[in-house]
Amino acid sequence: MATLIANRPASRSAALNARVAAAGNLLLRHRTAIARLQWALVAVYALLIIVPVLVPLPARADHVWNNVTLFAQFVFWGIWWPFVLISMVLVGRVWCGFMCPEGTLTEAASRHGLARAIPRWVRWGGWPFVAFALTTIYGQMTSVYQYPGPVLLILGGSTVAAIFAGLLWGEDKRVWCRFLCPVNGVFRVLAKLAPLHFAVDTEQWNAYRLPAGERFQHVRCTPLVAIRTMKSNSQCHMCGNCSGFRGGAVKLALRSPNHDIVNVSGLKAKPWETVLIVFGLLGIAIGAFLWSASPWMVQAKIASATFLVGHGLKDLLHVTLPWWVLTDYPERNDVLTLLDGVLLVGFILAFAVVNGLVVSACLAAASAACGWSAQRFHHFAQALIPLAGAGVFLGLSALTVTLLAQDGFSMGWVEELRIAMLAGATVWSLWLGWRIAGLHAPNAARRALALAVLLPACASTLGAWYLLFWVW
Repeated sequence: MATLIANRPASRSAALNARVAAAGNLLLRHRTAIARLQWALVAVYALLIIVPVLVPLPARADHVWNNVTLFAQFVFWGIWWPFVLISMVLVGRVWCGFMCPEGTLTEAASRHGLARAIPRWVRWGGWPFVAFALTTIYGQMTSVYQYPGPVLLILGGSTVAAIFAGLLWGEDKRVWCRFLCPVNGVFRVLAKLAPLHFAVDTEQWNAYRLPAGERFQHVRCTPLVAIRTMKSNSQCHMCGNCSGFRGGAVKLALRSPNHDIVNVSGLKAKPWETVLIVFGLLGIAIGAFLWSASPWMVQAKIASATFLVGHGLKDLLHVTLPWWVLTDYPERNDVLTLLDGVLLVGFILAFAVVNGLVVSACLAAASAACGWSAQRFHHFAQALIPLAGAGVFLGLSALTVTLLAQDGFSMGWVEELRIAMLAGATVWSLWLGWRIAGLHAPNAARRALALAVLLPACASTLGAWYLLFWVW
């Protein structure tokens, strides 16, 4: 009887794993339906970024449900992007594989392009951070969350660049998605938390022999992943093209959400991922959400204006630039002067540097507690991914809350949700830090010390969100 009871959980687990693997095979068998979904989303995406530019800006009495510009704004920044981030944590990069318009278009373009070799500069590891930083800052300069022109310029420009990359490089591949997409780095780190992944059984792969009479088939991996040696979920687009390959050596499977970060991310140091997490997601992204609400910006503008007037440079206070450089909508009393633009960029960069240095010092101390090495430093940085991801989600969803509140929806529950999400993400990050320290620390005391010095890194980030949501 005891043996039967013990076997029940194992049999249930095996049945669950079989159903998950079957779901992966289902993706492979329904490529036509998935392609139709992809092109339908391309059409919706085109309408949402083009139509609002062709109609007048919304009046103050307009709502999400009766104005196309507000509707598109709500869909893009209130639903689309926040929940794409959530999907990365839940199911990996399914968005990239099935739904992303840019991925669909760049892949289609590459089928008919020049198929040139990928240049070395395109493969540079710093592009995910640089593209994310430039896009984020430029979006704030042009008020991309509020106006359709910047949306068309930024998202539409990115889409055109994706098509151009497809026409130039690769053959039936997604070179843009792998190397140049502005959110590729963000998706890459968040996908490490997903409990779903395509697992590769190396022994089964190597042992597989093609049955007599069958022709060998190659896997079409559009994001250029080396499937045979794939251990991390970060680059995989979850498209299912490799499901069941080599006799089932590759299959969709469940795993611990901690596995990738604790057991895989420390195998190789990735400095640019650390820069993205520490100075990008925990720096530039937070600064981009903070600046417009910060009283420090007001004080800085007053001090700067006083200085300029005192030195006979009063005319500089009235210099404006076109809307595609700095926000310029005088009919709506929404204009950023050149001084505003300089202060805006300065604020975001200053916050990124200050908070990034605080976090970096904590990571260095954690690494030192376990016996210093650069690889351990970068490994500890991975522990902060849950906190970084939760912050970006909350920042983006703040627009969702604002739009819904303006239309009369009760949003009193949002405060509790924000507290719960930040608290949960912090605990998760600390737990990952504890697990990582357990791999490197020579004893329990050193492990506890490594965890303790990670606390200020979390506290400095939580302090920024506290100011935004509950003080300013």
